[in-house]
Amino acid sequence: MANTGARRTAADLALAVAGLVATLAILGSDGFGTPDPRSRHLDLLGVALAVLAGAPLAVRRRAPAAGYAVSALASVLLLRLGYPLDAPLATAAAAYAVAVAYSGARPGPRFLALAGVTAFVPAVALAYASVGVRVWDISTELLAWAATFAGLWIAGDRTRLRALRLAEAEENAARVLADADRDRRLAAADERTRIARELHDSAGHAINVILVQAGAARLLQDRDPDRAREALSTVEAVARETIEDIDRLVRALRDNRDEQDVPADPGALHELIDRHRGSGLRIAADLPAAPAPLPRSVAWAAYRILQEALTNAARHGEGSAAVAVRSGPDRIEIDVTNPFVPGDIRNGHGIVGMRERASLLGGTLRADGANGQFRLTAVLPHR
Repeated sequence: MANTGARRTAADLALAVAGLVATLAILGSDGFGTPDPRSRHLDLLGVALAVLAGAPLAVRRRAPAAGYAVSALASVLLLRLGYPLDAPLATAAAAYAVAVAYSGARPGPRFLALAGVTAFVPAVALAYASVGVRVWDISTELLAWAATFAGLWIAGDRTRLRALRLAEAEENAARVLADADRDRRLAAADERTRIARELHDSAGHAINVILVQAGAARLLQDRDPDRAREALSTVEAVARETIEDIDRLVRALRDNRDEQDVPADPGALHELIDRHRGSGLRIAADLPAAPAPLPRSVAWAAYRILQEALTNAARHGEGSAAVAVRSGPDRIEIDVTNPFVPGDIRNGHGIVGMRERASLLGGTLRADGANGQFRLTAVLPHR
């Protein structure tokens, strides 16, 4: 903002200097064409009036009306005193600034501004008449000036309208970006809420297992120490897995929507693909024959991501998809490719939710489309 203000101030100063130089050049060359022997040559008074005509352009944004009044008065005095100001360029620029500032104002100020701009030529005619010049002899020049100042008012009004449209367009663009960002945040919050519910269910299940195994260990500690130790080992393993899930999936509020439970068994990915095939989606699948056990949070995330990817393939694609699931000792990778109807779906709520779910596990998700193919790749780490 400060840089913009400085640039505007510098531009106004440059315009004021240009107006002053142009006015001095016209006066110093005794006007355009053949010099009139009756004209007054440039002197110190002429220079002072030229400064008064051009300097107000430096404040054309902050005080356009006052600046125009000073510039117009200086130009009228130059003509009244006989200086050959054949083109009041500085005053014309000041009139344009008044039109930009006041053409959209309330009726009162707008009328006064328009009257001030249009009164310049009649004031010049009166100045000439006061020194004995026949106004009729210079009527062509005065009519040209009147047309010029009227055109400057219209041009200033159009400039103001164009600036308003540009500001509205920028405001609309900012609003669209804000709405899109809000939608992404809502989608991410929705996914966090869903994950929190799943974590709640997982933790409840784990606590039940811990209670049962702890009770068994207490009952068997005297008559069957081996089975008691086995129960305690189970308690330890379940507690560690639960703590790991809690560490991975951090704090989201649980909502009250009824939702089908998601299987934690990685083998459920086969069932998910079969179900989508049954709905008409042609799927070429490359899945591990005997998938290794996964932490519940990772298995849930894998299921959700594949489910959303296949849903997108059916909704936005052309009826087919290729799925590859690779399970390693420390990660599971999901790759889904499908042809899609041209259109950007990378920032949809489903993609945002999948990316949020992957990031909460410390993983990554990439989704992009090129050459008619949409590809989604998710990497979910685990220990």
